[in-house]
Amino acid sequence: MFNDKVKLNSMLSFFRQIPFELRLGWRYTRAGKGQRRNRFISFISGVSMGGICLGVAALIIVLSVMNGFQKEVRDRMLAVVSHIELIHNDGSAIENLAQIKQRLSVIPEVLAAAPFIASQALMARGEDMRGVVVRGIDPQQEALVADMVAGWPERLRNALQPGEFGVMIGVELARQLGVQLGDPITLVLPGGQMTPAGVMPRLRQMRLVGVFEAGHYEFDSGLAYIHIQDAQRIFRLEGPSGMRLRIRNPQDAPWISLQIANLLGVEWLVQDWTHQNKNWFAAVQIEKRMMFIILTLIVAVAAFNLVSTLVMTVTDKRADIAILRTLGASPAEILRIFLVQGAFIGCLGTLIGMTLGLLVAFNLDTIVPAIESLFQVHFLPQDIYLISRMPSDPQMADIVPVVLISLVLSLLATIYPSWRASRTHPVEALRHE
Repeated sequence: MFNDKVKLNSMLSFFRQIPFELRLGWRYTRAGKGQRRNRFISFISGVSMGGICLGVAALIIVLSVMNGFQKEVRDRMLAVVSHIELIHNDGSAIENLAQIKQRLSVIPEVLAAAPFIASQALMARGEDMRGVVVRGIDPQQEALVADMVAGWPERLRNALQPGEFGVMIGVELARQLGVQLGDPITLVLPGGQMTPAGVMPRLRQMRLVGVFEAGHYEFDSGLAYIHIQDAQRIFRLEGPSGMRLRIRNPQDAPWISLQIANLLGVEWLVQDWTHQNKNWFAAVQIEKRMMFIILTLIVAVAAFNLVSTLVMTVTDKRADIAILRTLGASPAEILRIFLVQGAFIGCLGTLIGMTLGLLVAFNLDTIVPAIESLFQVHFLPQDIYLISRMPSDPQMADIVPVVLISLVLSLLATIYPSWRASRTHPVEALRHE
């Protein structure tokens, strides 16, 4: 009994130490039993909290999806494109490959190098014709710089043999042309051939020896691989037209490419993967920035609903304010009471919204397929959006600003009603009570 009394006294002592502004602010946020007016105000508070919650959750989910989309496409691009490419400024063939590799060995970030030949051509099968990028490679060396080629089984890499004029194409291109392994494909090469009858197109019969899938529609429908020695004969070149480099961290490609350019001199053109796809990544960043601004306005609208909530609370609690003032409460303490009420609503809404947004963002790979299966819809057609699934990549650099902006907007919305409450005169407030 004595121990229970000591515990009760300690609890009461703890609650007495809590500032009365916090206790009153939390009490005004909730509705008491039998208080209809307070219940309505509490309902408006819940609506404001729900608006903040949905706005924060929407911001986190949308930014996570855009990050995931950018990461997914970037990873699939990097599985095919080179981190850095080297070509002569005049477009001439590279003759001293061993010497170039020796000079690049002084840069520790460069892990591997492989020669290549790239040119555009038309690929025809019957009446069907498609434009493609033909890339001549040495499969064994290409596997050192390209993740997609490195992931091919040994049988597929060995399918490209010099002198056999075999070709490997993407799955979408194979579907469009209606070809299968072993079928002949006609390659229409750039640059005509002079004949007595005039300029005739240069044609080369190829044989389909393999089909690859990059997971990126642009590559699966418009890229073809042949052996580099066959490419030299077909395009009438004396050697490789360029060199593909793999570096330790693809994100460091811009400054490493500058190092390589300074090392090799002005006769070389050095391009990294961010420069080759500059327009696409710039467009994604602009879209992400605009979505952030638009959805932040939704959070702002929800946050400023707190103004009407607190104005109604101040109007309803004028008598309470007057009594508190007569008991000795200062205007600053009255101000803090309603600031606490607005802060409770803003913080709870932000916390719940952040939790909801992260739960959806981390489980989007199961939520979206379930919705697609339920309603028989497909949100991301592969031929339009490059990828066919909804990716998600929540990043702390996006979540922290969203939470801070929501809290700041909520606090700003509470300033004016709280200031009006602190200016309430006790005599005027009690005159009509």
